[in-house]
Amino acid sequence: MSAMGRPLLVALHDGTPLPHPERVEALADVRHVGEDGLAGALPGADVLLVGGAGFTGIVRAWPADPALAPRWVHVAATGVEHVLFDALVRDSGLTLTNSRGIYDEAIAEYVLGLILALAKDLPGTLAHQRRREWRWRESERIGGRAVLVAGTGPIGRAIARQLRAAGLRVSGAGRTGRSGDPDFGTVYGGGELLAALGEADYIVLAAPLTPQTRGMIDERALRAMKPTARLVNVGRGGLVVQDALVDALRRGRLAGAALDVFEEEPLPDDSPLWDLPGVIVSPHMAGDVHGWRAAQAELFLDNLRRYLAGRPLRNVVDKERGYVSGRAGGP
Repeated sequence: MSAMGRPLLVALHDGTPLPHPERVEALADVRHVGEDGLAGALPGADVLLVGGAGFTGIVRAWPADPALAPRWVHVAATGVEHVLFDALVRDSGLTLTNSRGIYDEAIAEYVLGLILALAKDLPGTLAHQRRREWRWRESERIGGRAVLVAGTGPIGRAIARQLRAAGLRVSGAGRTGRSGDPDFGTVYGGGELLAALGEADYIVLAAPLTPQTRGMIDERALRAMKPTARLVNVGRGGLVVQDALVDALRRGRLAGAALDVFEEEPLPDDSPLWDLPGVIVSPHMAGDVHGWRAAQAELFLDNLRRYLAGRPLRNVVDKERGYVSGRAGGP
């Protein structure tokens, strides 16, 4: 806490802070830093605002003395795996929040667009157009096709509702199997994943990256899929063993993929995914629609006011699970 009794807030960003930073500065003393300045700015701060999921050096900058570490860390993204290092997780007095709820509907629309693009071969149409080729061909219907959505949180649920409205048959994959789910109908538990993959025409990954989900789509999972199936990943690149996916696509054991996230971002120029047929590559943008930064700012400002008033925060992350759970979500 500063000498004026205001919280000391460190805002970590890549040069693009949240919109209207003066609104934050009216409530707290703010230090704007990049990763190279974080170690010097962080000791003694009350709050750390992490401006996205692309920062990898937070653990190296973290104060060795827990008394000098922030009491609240907010991540301006949904995924928080980059801040779940031991010192932060073990600190029982530290609250971690994220930006759950900002991206749900935008990502759901993006997934529907990707599935339509794959079914209608829109990449092929655009390629023929660039070459001025008039090449007639047939495309596929999406109505009645089976979709398995891996990840049953708010983003996965928004995807399920969007795809169901478009006429696809939707089921889910999560930690615990169940029937009668309002959005998914049937949710398959972890032990049922391989069988569920074999029934799906489209597999959509929208799960958080945790020790349990890392590499969930490996060679064994890919072999369980139908050769006519397509994979859509809007979750995290680490959910997929990328080399195994490339091999499956090259061998024709999978019909295609639409990938918005990757093990390494930006995707290296020499990655075979750029040129493989039936693959759509996008630069981690599924949820980034006009106005998303303003929505991020409003969420953080609401939580900052709650923090100052001693009220419960929104979107509290269960640090052991790695995501906002029902018992850690706040009001």
